[in-house]
Amino acid sequence: IPVKFVGVGEQADDLMPFEASAFVEALL
Repeated sequence: IPVKFVGVGEQADDLMPFEASAFVEALL
C-alpha cells in the first residue's frame, strides 16, 4: 500500500504529503 499522507498532529487538517527523504531526515 503506497503511503500518500502522513499525520503530524491530532486534527484531520494535520495531514501532509508523504516525502520519504524528508521523513528519513527527520528520524536522523
